[in-house]
Amino acid sequence: MKFLTSLVCLGVVLIAQNASGYNILGVFPTPGRSHYILGSSLMKGLAQAGHNVTIVAAYKQEIPVENMREIVVAMTPADSLSEILYQLTNKSPSEQIRDVLAYGLLFTDETLSDPNVKDLMSSGESFDLVIIEIFYSESLLGFGRIFNAPVIGFSTFGAAKSSTDLNGSPSPLSYVPHFQFTFSDRMSFMQRLRNVLLTTYENVYMDMYYDDKQTALYNKHFPDPKPDLKDIWKTKMPLVLLNSHFSLNHPRPYLPSMVEIGGFHIKRKPKPLPKDLQEFLDHSPNGVIYFSMGSTLHGVHFPTEKRNAILRVFSRLPVKVLWKWEDDTLPGKPENVLIRKWFPQDDILAHPNVRFFITHGGLLSTMEATYHGVPVIGIPIFGDQMMNMAKAEAAGYGLTVKFGNFSEESISWAINELLSNDKYSIRAKTISARFRDQPEDPMSRAVYWIEYVARHGGAKHLISGGQELSFIQYHNLDVFALLLAVPLLIFVILKRMFRKLMKKICKRTCKENLTKKLK
Repeated sequence: MKFLTSLVCLGVVLIAQNASGYNILGVFPTPGRSHYILGSSLMKGLAQAGHNVTIVAAYKQEIPVENMREIVVAMTPADSLSEILYQLTNKSPSEQIRDVLAYGLLFTDETLSDPNVKDLMSSGESFDLVIIEIFYSESLLGFGRIFNAPVIGFSTFGAAKSSTDLNGSPSPLSYVPHFQFTFSDRMSFMQRLRNVLLTTYENVYMDMYYDDKQTALYNKHFPDPKPDLKDIWKTKMPLVLLNSHFSLNHPRPYLPSMVEIGGFHIKRKPKPLPKDLQEFLDHSPNGVIYFSMGSTLHGVHFPTEKRNAILRVFSRLPVKVLWKWEDDTLPGKPENVLIRKWFPQDDILAHPNVRFFITHGGLLSTMEATYHGVPVIGIPIFGDQMMNMAKAEAAGYGLTVKFGNFSEESISWAINELLSNDKYSIRAKTISARFRDQPEDPMSRAVYWIEYVARHGGAKHLISGGQELSFIQYHNLDVFALLLAVPLLIFVILKRMFRKLMKKICKRTCKENLTKKLK
C-alpha cells in the first residue's frame, strides 16, 4: 500500500512538472492580418507546448486556444491603408522608407496607448519572457523592464536593418542588398553604390529623426525610473527569430542569436477545404489559378482599367480562377471565376490542381507557394515585395508584372507563359524540396530557442559585444587611422629630417664655394 501511494505521488509530481510552463507575453503592434497570422501562430505553438501565453494584437482567434489569453488592441485597420499602399509604387525607395517608418511609429503608439495594454502594464503580472514583433517598434523594449523579463525579437519578414540593429548581426553592403532593391548578392559597381547610398540615407534619417520619435514614445508610455532606450536597444536582446529560410534567400552572415524559423506557420497537413471549394478544385481538369493581393492590399482597390484588363484575360482562359475579392459582386466577372472575401490560402495552395498563384509578392504568400511547389506571378506594390519576386524570378519559379506597366498584354503574356511552360512548375518543386529539407520542424526550432532563453536566465551570453561599439569602433576606423597615421608620421619626420640635412649640406657646400672664390 505504501509503495502504491509513493508511486501515485511520484506520478502526480511528474505530471505537475510536465504541465508547468513559462508565462510568455507576445506583443504584435502591426495591424496587418498577415503579421497577426505569424504572431498568433507562434504564440499558439508555445501554448500547445504547455506554456501560458498572452498575446497583444489587433485581432483574436475565432475559436479560443487553450493556454492563450488574448488582449485585443484597437488600431488603425490595415484594410483602410489598401488604397494608399497602391500609390506607393509611384514613390522612390527613400520615400517608401519614410512611409514605412511613419507607419511603425503610428502602430507602436496606438498599441501603447490602448487602455487594455495600459491595464496590462500596471497589472503587476509576472512574465518569464516577452516576445515583441520587430517592425520599427523599438520602444516596445520597455515591456522587458516593466515585467523584469528577457525580450525576444520576432521579425515577420526576415533580416533587415530593424532586426540586425537589435542584435548586431553584420550586413555587408557589398553583397547584402537593401530590402527595397531587387538586387542579388552579386551586385555590379553601380548597384553597390546605390545600395550604400540608400542605406546611408536610411541610417542618417533614422539617427536624425526616427530614433528620437521612438525615444519619445518610450518616455511617454513607460514610467520612470527607467534606463535610456538606447541602452536597452543595444544590449538587451539575446534572440531574434526570423521568418525566413536560407533556401529562399541569398546567403548572408548571422550571429548565433539570429534563428531562422521560416515556414513555421505553414500546416504540414492541410485542413479539409469547405465542400464547395473542394469540389471547385477537384472538378477543374485544366487546373486552377489562385489570385490574391494579400490581407492588406485589396482586389477591390485595383484600378478599374487594370481590373477590367485582367478580367478580359481570365475570360479567355481554359482554366478556372479563385480570386480573393473583398465585395459580394465583381462587375464583368466571367463564369470561370469564383470570388470570395477570404480564402484558406495555405490549404488551397496545397491542392494539386492549383497551376500557379498570382500574388502581390508578400513574404507569407511567396513562402507558402514555395513550400507547396506552386509557381507565382507577382504584382509587387511596396516593401519587400519587389525583392521577394526578384528572388522568385532569379530562382526560376516566378515572373513579375510591374504594377506601373500592368496591362492586358503584360498580364496575358505572363499567365500564358506559366500555363504553357512546365519549367516554372518543375523549378518550384525543386525549391520546395530544398525548403522542406530541414533537420526539424521550424515551429519546434522556435519553441526550443524561446525556451533556451528562459532556461538560461535571459541567455545574456548570446548578446554580442559588437552592439556596444560605435560605428567607428565597429569598423575599426580608429585602428586603421592609427595604422595609417604612424607611417605617415614617420614619413613626415624623415622628410623634415632629410630637408634639414640637405639644408646643412647645401649651407656647408655654399660656404666652402664662397671661401674658394674669395681666395
